[in-house]
Amino acid sequence: MAGNTGTYLIRGASILGGEPADLLIRDGVIAETGTGLSAGDATVIDAAGLVALPGMVDVHTHLREPGREDAETVETGTRAAALGGYTAVHAMANSTPVADTAGVVEQVYTLGRTAGWVDVRPVGAVTVGLAGEQLAELGAMADSRARVRMFSDDGICVHDPVLMRRALEYVKAFDGVVAQHAQEPRLTAGAQMNEGEVSAVLGLTGWPAVAEESIIARDVLLAQHVGSRLHVCHVSTAGSVDIIRWAKERGIDVTAEVTPHHLLLTDDLVRSYDPVFKVNPPLRTDADVQALRAGLADGTIDVVGTDHAPHPSEHKECEWAQAAMGMTGLETALSVVQHTMIETGLMGWADFARVTSTTPARIGRLGDQGRPLEAGEPANVILVDPAARWTVDPYRMATMGRNSPFKGRELPGKVVATFFKGHPTVLDGELNTPYPYAAAPAGAA
Repeated sequence: MAGNTGTYLIRGASILGGEPADLLIRDGVIAETGTGLSAGDATVIDAAGLVALPGMVDVHTHLREPGREDAETVETGTRAAALGGYTAVHAMANSTPVADTAGVVEQVYTLGRTAGWVDVRPVGAVTVGLAGEQLAELGAMADSRARVRMFSDDGICVHDPVLMRRALEYVKAFDGVVAQHAQEPRLTAGAQMNEGEVSAVLGLTGWPAVAEESIIARDVLLAQHVGSRLHVCHVSTAGSVDIIRWAKERGIDVTAEVTPHHLLLTDDLVRSYDPVFKVNPPLRTDADVQALRAGLADGTIDVVGTDHAPHPSEHKECEWAQAAMGMTGLETALSVVQHTMIETGLMGWADFARVTSTTPARIGRLGDQGRPLEAGEPANVILVDPAARWTVDPYRMATMGRNSPFKGRELPGKVVATFFKGHPTVLDGELNTPYPYAAAPAGAA
């Protein structure tokens, strides 16, 4: 593939946590796999003790650009993504202006190619201006150079059932998917945290689980009725897991994601009144956390989505009630999933690849991502040191957002290298250079 100038021999990596093998990368693809490989022109990378995985794909990232460059840019957000082991991210539509036209999604797509750290796939808005009143230019965005296949008003629920039905019907024409932020607005007016024992003690307005679960129940039935694809963003309650499991048993075409923070953190942290723990949907109970882990392990929940939501410091370093909702996540996701799912014995590294790469790529219809680590496949590859331990310091991260809920925590696992289209964007755990799109011919992917 044009734009790839190097040849790399990854020697002795544990493929998906299995037996050690070598990977030869040349011209943007995996040229050969096996043991004892050699290539005179290759840069050799000693991967003994490292796990080789397909590049991660995030179905839920907020890059903020255009319009909110004080919080994040495509450049800084994708640097963070590469360091976190991602080779593709889906950029949510709630920018300023909203990504509700072909022009805006093409702008985001172009910014991603200019940056060159990962494949940036814009998510188109479902409704004009996220206002929930009329459908956005779904077909035009799908036909644009950005080839949008995922549509979401994330941050705001498409609460009108008629409009949601029309969106599900419309995206069928180009094999699209509607990604719903499941939140009944009338049940969550003024909500500050999970409704439960802790909210009662703290006197904060609660966000009840039923506000999420009722929308998911409605939407899986709508998806069944029209025969369309539905994706549920950031599932956070045990009841939601039960509804999604029921829907899948009925053959409804629904997929779902869980965030790393909902796999680890609980609403008990809100007792600190530290706004870094303020997020939508809110942190829930330990019983919810355990149900989410079980749902991810058994395939009810399909993927991990970071919901990476950087904010300027002044939007978090303030009173709880005035603080913005959201947490960063791109550079900590792998470690949190290793801690909550792999170290607990609920999943292995092959399962990790399924929920962070293969299935997210399938949901987003990214044909060259999430591919097996086999000869002839695109060389989107990461090398992970599972034995590494590190302490989270938001001020040493590539993202502009300092609002990591894992600040000061020791986490396992570290990305040592990221290969995007065969080009090393990360080496020795540090940013290297972006993929040289400029070296590719016009029109090259």
